[in-house]
Amino acid sequence: MIQAEHVQFEYFRRDDDGNVSELVEAVKDVSLRITSGEFVAILGRNGSGKSTFAKLINALLTPSEGTLMIGGLDASDEDLKWDIRKKTGMIFQNPDNQIVGTVVEEDVAFGPENLGTPEDIMINRVAESLEQVGMAAYRLTSPNHLSGGQKQRVAISGVLAMHPQCIIFDESTAMLDPSGREEVLQIARRLNEAEGITILYITHEMEEAVIADRICVLHEGALVMEGSPKQIFARQEELLQYGLALPAVTEIAAGIRRQGVEFATDILDIDDFISEMNRQMAYRNADIVRNTRGMSSNRPYGSAEDTQKSEVDEADQHRAVTEGLVCNHISYVYQPGTAYETKVLHDVNLTINKGDFIALIGHTGSGKSTLVQHLNGLLKPTEGQIFFEGNDIHEKDYDRSYLRSKVGLVFQYPEHQLFADTVLNDVCFGPKNLKLPLLEVQQRAFEAIHLVGLTDDVYDLSPFELSGGQMRRVAIAGVLAMKPDILILDEPSAGLDPMGRRELFEILKSLHEIGMTILYITHNMEEVAEYARRVLVMDQGSIVYDAPVGHIFEYGKELKKMGLQVPAVTRLMKEMRQNGYAVPEDLYRKEDAIQYIVDYIRS
Repeated sequence: MIQAEHVQFEYFRRDDDGNVSELVEAVKDVSLRITSGEFVAILGRNGSGKSTFAKLINALLTPSEGTLMIGGLDASDEDLKWDIRKKTGMIFQNPDNQIVGTVVEEDVAFGPENLGTPEDIMINRVAESLEQVGMAAYRLTSPNHLSGGQKQRVAISGVLAMHPQCIIFDESTAMLDPSGREEVLQIARRLNEAEGITILYITHEMEEAVIADRICVLHEGALVMEGSPKQIFARQEELLQYGLALPAVTEIAAGIRRQGVEFATDILDIDDFISEMNRQMAYRNADIVRNTRGMSSNRPYGSAEDTQKSEVDEADQHRAVTEGLVCNHISYVYQPGTAYETKVLHDVNLTINKGDFIALIGHTGSGKSTLVQHLNGLLKPTEGQIFFEGNDIHEKDYDRSYLRSKVGLVFQYPEHQLFADTVLNDVCFGPKNLKLPLLEVQQRAFEAIHLVGLTDDVYDLSPFELSGGQMRRVAIAGVLAMKPDILILDEPSAGLDPMGRRELFEILKSLHEIGMTILYITHNMEEVAEYARRVLVMDQGSIVYDAPVGHIFEYGKELKKMGLQVPAVTRLMKEMRQNGYAVPEDLYRKEDAIQYIVDYIRS
């Protein structure tokens, strides 16, 4: 299906005057063969060349050097571009960038219509492809009324309607909640197994790569690793060098080996882990630990007995109103008085106290982003009040510019927050608006840029020349330069590679340690487990749970019904207990699980 021989792609970076300033090698001497019907995962850091290589396969770009054959067609031949695009469809990261129709069936018809497909055939293809992704019931629905996962299924349907031989998923699950991610992954798997469609699956989620036939790793434009999932994930040190990680369960197994236990190196999922535990126990002739009647009732890692749904009475509101940021019975309606009127928030009560480190979770469309845009006054509640430092932020004489200097918000898409010609000017923008002296403005900008881990080299670069991870850091720096008391981030790690995520959250951790209050939206339960102190769960516009992180994952069944999940560690503990091992279900951090299992094996 795909045959790449010494493929290279280069582009010229230009300065403000249009002069060539740098030659960038995005893809370097890549040779790779992918057979028809294969499922290949492509991994790599942000900027490693994954998306560029995908665009070469889809004929959106042309190789600078080398030979690239797609289904027997030469990708360098301009006359064959449309024929190649008939063979290879591409699903992008953000479905909103791929949807053009006013209703679903119109959008799905867009591709085949542009290929000149006869109308009667096109109508059948649209119906067939919508059925394949489970969206037939939504054919007359506006895409604007769909969830992120549903939009991505529409985008997949639009590609399927063109009857491609190969589909490229370019980080297509990055912006989705756990249930949406699972939907897309299962569709990709079914299309591969049932329809024989070749799948190229670009992802930063190591658990998603596990189901592939083969994994290819790109680093700085070059193909540096290739093999089966078991082969690739057995090479932990190399993966770490390339800024990647292991699947969570594989990482736990590696941690056990670091403690001196001879544990299997080819563990990819929970079933593999349980099999290895059975082998360990049989080897040690430790039959008594397999007796469920001997389980301890002690639960040292916390209990949900104290955890209740978030209900803040009026007395609590009055006590807390001068201490932090308080939402008092707020509701919000989009487009009131129109046919599209939608109540997005329902009677939300919330107190954010100084020093909190909060994760806000919920399925796509649950109201998370709408809620946080209320917290610094970007939106005004339809009902209810919001207080900061004891003052109603929507009183007539309240200075909301002061509020926004104290409550900083980093949006989900950093490019929506960046606009200046250079990084330095962008970060200086906020302090300048505070009418601070120029010297202090620059000093704040320098401190903020260094605080997020960027160097002096980026000062004069356009923020739009940077990678996604770097753009995210610049957006955060622009907010930090205002010296806020509260930092709110809307899915800060979406689209980042594993190392980028770790680096970002270490920055947030250090900011919290120096006294900043942090609230972040995420769909990644591992990030919740590792960093949050408190968790808010939203569902259908309401906060349904507000609890310490150690308690929230005991509501696994309820979270699953909301399209969420618990961390891999918690799922592993539950599965081990069901297989007769006396381990607590309520472990949720990897390091705790590693130590517990090591002690368990040695006991």
